[in-house]
Amino acid sequence: MSGIGATAKPSLGRGFRLQWEAAQNSHVLLYPEGMVKLNASAGEIMKRCDGERTVAEITTDLEQAFGAPDLSADVTAFLSFALEHKWLELRA
Repeated sequence: MSGIGATAKPSLGRGFRLQWEAAQNSHVLLYPEGMVKLNASAGEIMKRCDGERTVAEITTDLEQAFGAPDLSADVTAFLSFALEHKWLELRA
């Protein structure tokens, strides 16, 4: 899984807060320096990153919720991006 293990538990990075922003009609990540507007897919992934669920559990949940098979590559690609930008942290 591109360096991110299936048993890793992603959670929001320090200083970030995820919330629904009605004015933006999307989920946003708030942080002291600003805001990141997330697209629908990113918002769905991020709201499942609670530090309790594993990457595998998040992927399975998304596949079931949206009736889409084999989302692991897409989920992992987004998680990698989010980790690079410090939006997320991984727990063992």
